[in-house]
Amino acid sequence: MINLGNKPSFVLIYVVVNYGVGSRVLQKAKQSGISGGTVLLGKGTVQNSISHFLSLYEVRKEIILLESDQNTAAHVLPELNKEFKFEKPHHGIVFCTSTQDVFGSRYKPSEGIEEKRDEIKPMYHLIFTIVDKGKAEDVIEAATEAGSKGGTIINARGSGAHETSKLFYMDIEPEKEVVMILSKEDVTESIVSSIRKKLEIDLPGHGILFVQNVTQTYGIYE
Repeated sequence: MINLGNKPSFVLIYVVVNYGVGSRVLQKAKQSGISGGTVLLGKGTVQNSISHFLSLYEVRKEIILLESDQNTAAHVLPELNKEFKFEKPHHGIVFCTSTQDVFGSRYKPSEGIEEKRDEIKPMYHLIFTIVDKGKAEDVIEAATEAGSKGGTIINARGSGAHETSKLFYMDIEPEKEVVMILSKEDVTESIVSSIRKKLEIDLPGHGILFVQNVTQTYGIYE
C-alpha cells in the first residue's frame, strides 16, 4: 500500500508551442530547475472560418511535459512565460495539472520547504479523449458544439483489450489519436457530455475520456 501522507505534491507542466520551439522550452526549463521532460508531436485546431477555408486550420505543435513539485513549478512557469511571452497571441500555452506521485524518475523535489496542500477550485480543466485514428476531428467538433475553442491532437497507438486486429496471424496495434482540450470549469460538463454522446465513448472499444484539474495557466484567451 502506498502512503502519500508525507510526500510532496507534484504537478505536471504542459507547454504547447509551435513546431521547432520545444527544444528551447526544455533548455529554459532545465535552467530554471527542471531535471528533464518529454516532447510530443501534435497538431492544433483553430476555429476560424477563413483559415478553415484555406486549409490552414491545422498547425503543427510540440507538447512538452515537465514533472515538478509545486514550489519549483511556481518559479518555472513565470520564467517560461517571461522567455516565450505566452501572453501574446500564437506564442503558446503553459499550464499545470496536479499529480499524486512520481516513480521511476531521477527528479528530486525541493528539500526543506513545506508543501502547501490547500484545495483551490480550478478555473480550467484538461479533457483527454483517446479514440481511433480518424475520430479526433469528431471529438473536436463535438467539443466545439458544446463551447470549446479548439484543441490539440496527438498521434498514438493502442494496446487494450479491444485494440488489436490480426494481419497474417499477427496482432496489429491500431493507431490512436489523443485529443487534448483545455476548457473553462463551467463548460467542462457540457463538453464531456457532447463528446460522450457523439463518439459513444461509453461503448466498449470506442475510446477513453478523462478530466484533470488545471492549477495555473499562461497564454489562455477567452
